[in-house]
Amino acid sequence: MYQYTYNTPIGEITIAENNKAITDISYKQLKYDIKETLLIKKTYKELDEYFKGVRTTFDIPLELHGTPFQIKVWEALKTVPYGKTASYKDIAKIIGNEKACRAVGMANNKNPIIIIIPCHRIIGSNGSLTGYAGGLDIKHQLLKLEKSNKTDINK
Repeated sequence: MYQYTYNTPIGEITIAENNKAITDISYKQLKYDIKETLLIKKTYKELDEYFKGVRTTFDIPLELHGTPFQIKVWEALKTVPYGKTASYKDIAKIIGNEKACRAVGMANNKNPIIIIIPCHRIIGSNGSLTGYAGGLDIKHQLLKLEKSNKTDINK
């Protein structure tokens, strides 16, 4: 396992991989060997393009580690389009368990691959911003970035 940390417009982000796929993108330092591999560089390049407003999807191999429920939630998060938001209840419906809003929130909180698995796009049913690993300010910045670039990218 390798990791490398980059400065981005929203602060430091650490990217980790296991020689075949990205396993983590985090605001926290991880506990792997430090090495800037080709896959980590490619991931950072795509994230940089995202921050510049020229990328809305990612072409990075991911390997998710979590409970079957968490993985189901994380896969559902990937269906929320760039520039859009969904509620925890919306995600609960997508996974077929409408009453699992709170459990969806807990799984969202454990998302190991920020931005690419867009947990920042999940908001409260009343439209309010709710918890985010990087803090609500960063969540707001990401949503604002996507909203302001959506029109230009989709021309």
